[in-house]
Order: sequence, then structure tokens, then C-alpha cells
Amino acid sequence: MSERRAPRPSTTPASRRDLRRAAPGTRLLLLGVDVVLVLVFAAVGNRTHQSGLAVLDVLTTASPFLLALLVVSAALWPLARPSRLWPDGLLVLVVTVAGGMALRVLLGLGGAPTSFVVVTSVVLAVLLLGRRLLSGLLRPATRG
Repeated sequence: MSERRAPRPSTTPASRRDLRRAAPGTRLLLLGVDVVLVLVFAAVGNRTHQSGLAVLDVLTTASPFLLALLVVSAALWPLARPSRLWPDGLLVLVVTVAGGMALRVLLGLGGAPTSFVVVTSVVLAVLLLGRRLLSGLLRPATRG
């Protein structure tokens, strides 16, 4: 008579599990979610400041931040850890905000007053780091 064994819980430490690489399809999906979150940030900002909610208005507002997000995501692509808060998520946040602000000024899309930098940093931190926290929690644990 054979006895059924329950699956063993993962003995891989959480820090080593975080180093596993995400599949390319997963990375693309999560990058798509980040893009949508930046677009939501721009749309809410436009609505708050009555700047227009037409697609072109939102894309114009979001474009510097989207470009910065895509650049940092491309740089991190080989690491393939789109759900990590540290250091990947923080790096994505910092480059998206700083690069977006610099591009906004360079492209003549507006200035970067301190209040805008603070609000942008807080909102994008909640959105981009929150997404990483949620996707990290929802990621199925695999045996290592």
C-alpha cells in the first residue's frame, strides 16, 4: 500500500526565490501594466488640472515618463525581475520620475516645480511600487 505524500514547501529562501527570472511573456505583461499605470497618472493629472482628457492630451503628458520608463525597463530587461521592490522597483521609480521630469523640461512640455516633482514621485511610487508589491505577493511560489 503506497502512501501519498504532501508536497514539500519550498526550502529556497525568499531572497533566492526573488532572483528567479520571469518568463518573457510575464515581463511584457508587467511592463504593459506599468505603462497603463503611467497613463492613469497622466490622465488623473490632466483631469485635476483641467488639461484635457483626449488621447493626445494624455499621451503628451505621459510621454516623457513613458520614455523614461521604457529606457529603464530595457536596461533592466536582462535581469528579468519585474516584481522586485529592491533594487529593481526603486530604480524604475527613480529613473521614471527623474528622467520624465528632465524630458518634460527638455521637450518644452512644462517645468518641474517642486510641488509637481513631489506629487509625481508620491503617485508614481504608489502605482509602480504598489504593482510590484502586489505582483510579488500574487506570484505563485515554486519549489526551488
